[in-house]
Amino acid sequence: MQSVLAKLSLCRTRALGGKTYQCDDCGATTEVFHSCGDRHCPQCSGCKRYDFAARAEQLILEGVTYYQVVFTLPGELSELSLANRESMAELLFDSASKSLNKTIRVQQDYAPASLMVLHTWNQQLQPHWHVHALVPGGGPCLSSDQWKSAQSPPGAENDDGHYLVDAISLREAFRKFAVAHLKRLYKKGELKLGGKFSHLQDERAWERFCDELTAMDWVSFIQPPPTATSTADQVVRYLTRYLTGGPISDSRIVAADANHVTFMAREGNRVGGERRQVPVTLPTLEFVRRWCDHIQPDQLTKTRYFGGWSNQKRAKYLEECRRLLEASIEIVAAPTEESPSPMGSLSEEPSTEGSCHECQECHSRSLRLIAMQAKPSWSSVLTHRDSRCPEWYAESEFTVFCERLEREYGIGYADWCLEMGLESTMSDRQTSGLPLSEAQQLYLPGLFPARDFAIESF
Repeated sequence: MQSVLAKLSLCRTRALGGKTYQCDDCGATTEVFHSCGDRHCPQCSGCKRYDFAARAEQLILEGVTYYQVVFTLPGELSELSLANRESMAELLFDSASKSLNKTIRVQQDYAPASLMVLHTWNQQLQPHWHVHALVPGGGPCLSSDQWKSAQSPPGAENDDGHYLVDAISLREAFRKFAVAHLKRLYKKGELKLGGKFSHLQDERAWERFCDELTAMDWVSFIQPPPTATSTADQVVRYLTRYLTGGPISDSRIVAADANHVTFMAREGNRVGGERRQVPVTLPTLEFVRRWCDHIQPDQLTKTRYFGGWSNQKRAKYLEECRRLLEASIEIVAAPTEESPSPMGSLSEEPSTEGSCHECQECHSRSLRLIAMQAKPSWSSVLTHRDSRCPEWYAESEFTVFCERLEREYGIGYADWCLEMGLESTMSDRQTSGLPLSEAQQLYLPGLFPARDFAIESF
């Protein structure tokens, strides 16, 4: 977590190196520093958002209606997820995908597909674990060789012409799969139950907790396209706002100093929050703490594909969808590779490097690259011995380093410095071919007594 904050603090600064351009119009030089590239960085989200939209667009077929479906864990499980991030993320993805798969197959009789992205926050940055899913409202029919679009059942209250599945059935299936998955995690001992959840280590308390989860109404809702005339690529653009980015954008922060941070957030108890936004002021440390609650482990995948869009089935599934759509007289054939859709393809470059930057003096885009410094490795930058390392992080790393020396080698930092200096001297003497003294020949790291002289030079 601290390493993520350190990387973000160095993003696009001189510490990471960069490129130097000279303006052909006024001769001034402009420096463009490397970005940190961390997935939690709000400054590095632009290209990732473009890449995500491009990948999602490859799944879109003309003439198909696409829905956003949101699955949310209850507040109790959202708090429990903070100590069990990978396990609870797996539970959320697995339960959401299984409930979609079962409900669509039973009620609509076509092969389902979905793209899901994990979000762990609400508007006020509190724990609120949920997934946003992009789901097609049609697919290859399971009982015949034809295209099948989602149809509302007779008597359904649906006046906008959009229907995916029964929301109540989907919600109940989601709750059932999630509680069953949670019980399996508990039985295997894979849940960390501490703090306010430590009482759940007792099996009777755990059973009562699961019964309460089963009795409550869980939240999941289905959102149709934003407008009746929305095209497929517009739906992707609309959903991209929800499926990418960090817990809070810069535009929502209206004031910040060393003591407080004020940002805009939706209020209200309605699912998704009310439209009206109000200012929320938090102590700076509390704001940072809430933001850090949403830093995920590197091994946790936040974007996943299921059903027909899964990696192993995607190519065959899309090929079958195109074949069935082209055979249908009611739906226009999907775009071919020779006719790319408006979003473009993954191979297209968004712009040339020269047009990405402008002169800091005259704002001209006629820039010429004159120097380049490679981005250093994080292992070299984020160490207490490197001057580029943020001071607060260097102090923390130094403390951890000293504790490790004491724990694993039983030696203090001062003695470690003396040993490293002696090892360096021995190495130089061996390289030069000079004989070692008797004391040096008997030297064993970590076994010689501490010296009573200054070590500042180390």
